[in-house]
Amino acid sequence: MARHNELGKEGEEAAAKYLEKNGYIIRRRNWFFEKFELDIVAEKEGWLVVVEVKSRSTETFEHPEDAITPAKIRRIVLATDAYIRQFDIDMPTRFDVISAIPTRNGYRIDHIEDAFLSPVN
Repeated sequence: MARHNELGKEGEEAAAKYLEKNGYIIRRRNWFFEKFELDIVAEKEGWLVVVEVKSRSTETFEHPEDAITPAKIRRIVLATDAYIRQFDIDMPTRFDVISAIPTRNGYRIDHIEDAFLSPVN
C-alpha cells in the first residue's frame, strides 16, 4: 500500500478514536454512495455528524482542511442525503472536519465542528 494511503487510514483511525473518546457514537466508517464516500458518520447528543477526515504528513504547504473544495462539499452532501434516506434518519445533521497530522506520539487532531453548511436546498 502506498504511504499516502497508509497515512489516510491511520489518520481516520486516530480521528475515530478521538471521536469515541469525546462521546461520539460511530455509526459507519468509509460509507459509499455510488462513487462518493463519507469518512465517518457518527452521532452525538441527538445530532448526526458527518466527519471528513484529512490527513497530511505535514502542514507546511496546506493545512488539511483547506483541501475541502466546494466540489468536495457537494459530494459529501449528496452522499449524506443518500445515507439519511437509506437509513431513514430523522435528526439534525452537521458537517465536521478533522485534520490528523502525525507527531512523535501519535496524531495531532484538530476538530472543526459545523465546518460547512449544505449548499443544497
